[in-house]
Amino acid sequence: MSPRPPAAARAWYGGDLDGVVDHLDYIQGLGANTVYLTPVFPAASTHRYDATSFERVDELLGGCEALTRLSAALHARGMRLVLDLTTNHTGADHEWFRAALAGGPDAPERALYHFRDGAGPDGAEPPNDWRSMFGGSAWERIDDVGPDGAPLTGPGTPRPWQWYLHIFAPEQPDLNWDHPAVREDFLDILRFWCDRGVDGFRVDAAPGMAKDLSEPYRPVAEIPWWPLPDDGSHPLFDRDEVHDIYRQWRTVLDSCSPPRFAVAEAGVVASRRPAYAASLGQAFNFQMQDADWSTHSFGWAIDAGLADEAACGSTTWVLGCHDSPRAATRYGFDLADDVPPPGDPDPAYPAGIAQRMARRWISADGAAPAVDAALGERRARAAAMVVMALPGAVYLYQGDELGLPEVPDIPEDRLQDPIAHRMREEEKGRDGCRVPLPWTAAGSSFGFGPDGGAEPHLPQPADWGGHAVEVEEADAASTLRLYRDGLRLRRRFWGAANAEPLEWVRRDEHVLAFARGRVQCWTAFDADVELPDGEVLLASAPLGLVESSADGGAVGRAVNVLPPAATAWLLAPAHCHRNRRN
Repeated sequence: MSPRPPAAARAWYGGDLDGVVDHLDYIQGLGANTVYLTPVFPAASTHRYDATSFERVDELLGGCEALTRLSAALHARGMRLVLDLTTNHTGADHEWFRAALAGGPDAPERALYHFRDGAGPDGAEPPNDWRSMFGGSAWERIDDVGPDGAPLTGPGTPRPWQWYLHIFAPEQPDLNWDHPAVREDFLDILRFWCDRGVDGFRVDAAPGMAKDLSEPYRPVAEIPWWPLPDDGSHPLFDRDEVHDIYRQWRTVLDSCSPPRFAVAEAGVVASRRPAYAASLGQAFNFQMQDADWSTHSFGWAIDAGLADEAACGSTTWVLGCHDSPRAATRYGFDLADDVPPPGDPDPAYPAGIAQRMARRWISADGAAPAVDAALGERRARAAAMVVMALPGAVYLYQGDELGLPEVPDIPEDRLQDPIAHRMREEEKGRDGCRVPLPWTAAGSSFGFGPDGGAEPHLPQPADWGGHAVEVEEADAASTLRLYRDGLRLRRRFWGAANAEPLEWVRRDEHVLAFARGRVQCWTAFDADVELPDGEVLLASAPLGLVESSADGGAVGRAVNVLPPAATAWLLAPAHCHRNRRN
């Protein structure tokens, strides 16, 4: 094995790939069969969504040799490796973009991106009023100068200033996917990593790669940003042409032995999501992640995922990711404390209130609105059991299995997220869900790095050790033990029932219950519920036991009671299953 990067670099950049190898026993023991990595390519930032190259691994992570070791270790265990591709854009330090800047306004490399002359006198204004997703203008001006330092564009020159498009941050210039060289290069990139043991790819910002920059530009006031239109008419997102790109990718992925897969980060309206799954293999269903703690919101998200499966044979379930406040915090808010934004709510999207409240809470460093941390974790445990019972692929965000809360009070000078630097008046960013895991109860970084070594790139709370892996492993009632038991039973019971359609057993304002074959999942949202006959396989909270008279007036029959904010799995008696289906 090659030597690892120095401890300081490893800690600053969030660990290294050999560190993942060191923890594969934990990951496999949890029940995961695939490891998905956020970007591993060289970049200027800690988050690495601004790649300077797509064909090598950052040396701070151990370089390409470390990725080879990780891939081999995973495959030896029958596990798979997924990489994150930020194909909407490169970093500003990518060789293509450096050449585009160095070559002046006529550089051929500018055609690989979206450069446009500015508006107004001397091109002093952006080409249009489009806004970046991370705040501010979606355009950044270039000050072109010649070898002698004299300006080539702008006042006193024959040419206006030029600007380039970035739908996220200026450090992430958008690629022009209409250019054949861009398409061919990324087909080669796919082949490159498939040949080196990568099993699949997450496609970052998947709806954004095809764009319409024809003039006249639509003013921002006339462009719906959410929900996106359902006809592919948005100039920047979810255009039909994006699937031409993905069909080319699918040809490459299918040509591998064995075929590879990809999953799209596709934040689009539900009716448009199956197209991404059809062309790539999977698409994230973020509706479950956005769902508020209510039967209506959860039922709506489940329906959406089942519709995906019916449309294209694939669906996914996500409770958390690196872009979202942690579930254990989101579920702890009282939705009645929400401050709605101006305008009428979208009746077709009955979710997202807790997401909005969490972001407001983070921006206030955790001061307001009030959050019930214990209730939030209890609900997150129940929600985890719901998604583990559903058909399709379950993606677990690291740390959710420990019940980790969001960290709202990261000091301003430690924030890494570009959102925090560009939109601080509105949002503090996503760093609070990216704080390194606690592995041990004590130590300077709770086991993330060597004791006494460099401080992690994001500060860990002083009480982080209470959520440490070694603490929760020793606690039979911990969230970690619940996840392990849940994933084990998912393979044994829900896996065997995968061919069975999901059937709703109960669906009202207090309870959601569904069955797949003989296995049933019951969730009590805000009231006790008496469970039917059957073997309790797992419960997210202790059950009660009462003497029921609900069965035709019979007295003396003991039944299990599921308390509020809890989920239980039951194996129904065989005769009940047959009677229900008949």
